[in-house]
Amino acid sequence: RQEPEMTWASGQFPEPAGVPHSHPVSVRGDSSLPASPSENQVSERPRCHTDCLEGPLSCLFRRLGCEVGVHPWIFLLAPMVLTAALGTGLIYLPKDVEENLEEQYTPIGSPAKAERHFVQERFTANDSHRFSISRKSTEVNFTCILAVSNTTSLLEPAILSEVSKVDDVIQDLYAMGENGTQIHYNQVCAKHQGLCVPSNPLLYAWQMNRDLDLRNVTFPIYNHTCQPIYLAGTIGGTFLGERMGMNQLLLEAKAVRLLYYLKTEDGEDNEHGKKWLTRFLNQFSNIEKSGLLYINFYTTELEATLMTVIPLVHLCGSHHHKFHDFSLQMYRCDCVRNKMWAATLGVISAALAVVSGFGLMLYIGVPFVIIVANSPFLILGVGVDDMFIMISAWQKTSLMDNIKQQLSSVYSKVALYITAQGKCPAGPHHARDYPK
Repeated sequence: RQEPEMTWASGQFPEPAGVPHSHPVSVRGDSSLPASPSENQVSERPRCHTDCLEGPLSCLFRRLGCEVGVHPWIFLLAPMVLTAALGTGLIYLPKDVEENLEEQYTPIGSPAKAERHFVQERFTANDSHRFSISRKSTEVNFTCILAVSNTTSLLEPAILSEVSKVDDVIQDLYAMGENGTQIHYNQVCAKHQGLCVPSNPLLYAWQMNRDLDLRNVTFPIYNHTCQPIYLAGTIGGTFLGERMGMNQLLLEAKAVRLLYYLKTEDGEDNEHGKKWLTRFLNQFSNIEKSGLLYINFYTTELEATLMTVIPLVHLCGSHHHKFHDFSLQMYRCDCVRNKMWAATLGVISAALAVVSGFGLMLYIGVPFVIIVANSPFLILGVGVDDMFIMISAWQKTSLMDNIKQQLSSVYSKVALYITAQGKCPAGPHHARDYPK
């Protein structure tokens, strides 16, 4: 007689004819006993679904993909109109405004500002009568000159006389203010007891007394007319001799530093001081011929650097754009499924998003900080990264489907991943399916 067929799909073998019916034998184990009640309870326990948020969002993006496929012109023109409207906010972009690095880079209400206010209440400073750099808790405008001697030492009357001439030239500089008024150094300099703070204490002592014996100067503290002068921060390249109490005799000095502090407490004095500093910068070429090194205020130097770098930034941005287009277009050798225009428009949409975002922020009054000018490159990089993912998902769709079905499939799989920025999409697709 005909033998019954074996049911391989169920993982069981049929029993021979004439053999009493017994429990089925499982091929996965050696035991022929039925499942225990505890195993049945485990198998009947309801599973915990973790896609309570991912599932609805995936369906929502699927519907959005369908709408994009059905009404492409609306989704193409509406962002361009919105960008044109929000882009008009760029008219509020500040121009020729000096960047206050400290105020703009420190968060509003930060602990640092609160602590500084606490210090300012207890350690007061007066730039017009009792200036002290050690009591200043805010930024101070100043200019610094470093004079280096070509001889063994500059502690010679002839050399100090040359340095004194440079000091006189700097203090005689004046800038032009509003209405043609002149802004002299004496008006903007930080003062102590009614006089401008000396640029160098040893040089000032020699200017007051040209007969000063420079061979008896001690380091680091020099007692001049019962007034201790601290020289460690203003004299460099020192060669010391025998010890005289707590100090040593200063035999040679190679360099001297001249510091010109400006008033910053009052807003008007601060503006006048910056104008004088600008005038000093314009005269820098004449000072450079004297063999002196000029150390600039870092805010002005930063602004000058930005002006020289901006043309290179535009060139870098254009090459960046072309490279992304080329990378996305050559992602596959198939020119039919490569979606060259989709890649190009994806890069353009990232640029439109930058214009819209900047315009919106300026419309609502968010202050513009110069460091934000780097963000378009970051946004473009993230946007192009998402384009790689979308094109990879598009190439996995069926060519037999229409545009609506393909877009709905792509949106349901990758839109949630792009939104989450790092989580893999739901379903059997993994991160390796969408290479970056």
